[in-house]
Amino acid sequence: MLRLEIFLPGAAPVVGDLVEETLPDPVDPVREELTAWLAPRLAQGWEEMDTPEGAIFRVHVDDNPVGRELADTLAAAWPQLAIRRESVASEDWGAAWKAFFTPIAVGEVFEVLPPWLVHEGHADRTPIIIEPKMAFGTGHHPTTALCLELFGEMSGTGRLAPGMRFLDLGTGSGILGIGLCRLGLSGIGLDIDPQAVFCAAENVQANGVASAMRTAAGSLDCLAPGERFDMVAANILAQPLAAMAPLLAARVAPGGALILSGILAEQADAVAAAYRRTGLPEPVVRLSGEWAALAWS
Repeated sequence: MLRLEIFLPGAAPVVGDLVEETLPDPVDPVREELTAWLAPRLAQGWEEMDTPEGAIFRVHVDDNPVGRELADTLAAAWPQLAIRRESVASEDWGAAWKAFFTPIAVGEVFEVLPPWLVHEGHADRTPIIIEPKMAFGTGHHPTTALCLELFGEMSGTGRLAPGMRFLDLGTGSGILGIGLCRLGLSGIGLDIDPQAVFCAAENVQANGVASAMRTAAGSLDCLAPGERFDMVAANILAQPLAAMAPLLAARVAPGGALILSGILAEQADAVAAAYRRTGLPEPVVRLSGEWAALAWS
């Protein structure tokens, strides 16, 4: 594994010898821009530590061509920041994940757990088991949590029901598709990253929903012509979501639902406008911090 430590200079509030527990100024433009840059590339998250001298972002990536390319791209995109790169033993990485990944309740329905804590789940919540790896979505990030919250609400109102079919575009770890399977739906998870598809397939097996969800590497071109779904969920990025608006909207069955995520709040209007041009009405906008999800339900 590779560990990248990114230092953002700037004094944090200090109380005595300790850094104050409150977050630094949320309008810090460098911190906001770096967070927005990292989020779509590191859906598994990263660590942030505040010190009297500034903030440290700690990132872990696989020590393979993909991981090294991301590290190089990070350094090229942020030349003004000090970035330290070091190798970390795999067993140390696994221990770090076990310390970091805790069960997380999402909305009123779901609970996301790692395999080693599956027996600590709450009986009144629907479990989603995710093996945390170097990719793709653990439920801790708002872009994922927003979708799961909406799924739970739509299930509670009967808007989502067993027997419906879904498309999970940009499936990552498979977490959204697995959540929909837990609600009784079936469908397909697509991702352009083969490594993500491999991880998603593992998580599908671990959750016992392999008969309800298949995975494939690719995008909308993997689907049969004219194939439509009762629920289409796409957690990607604002720009590709806007670009594929006509093609993606066409995959929603008559009377079906569409949820888009991976969108910064400031980008929500532009993405919504792209889908209004396809004939869809104004979406419901759900916010979590600087992130937004758009829902047509």
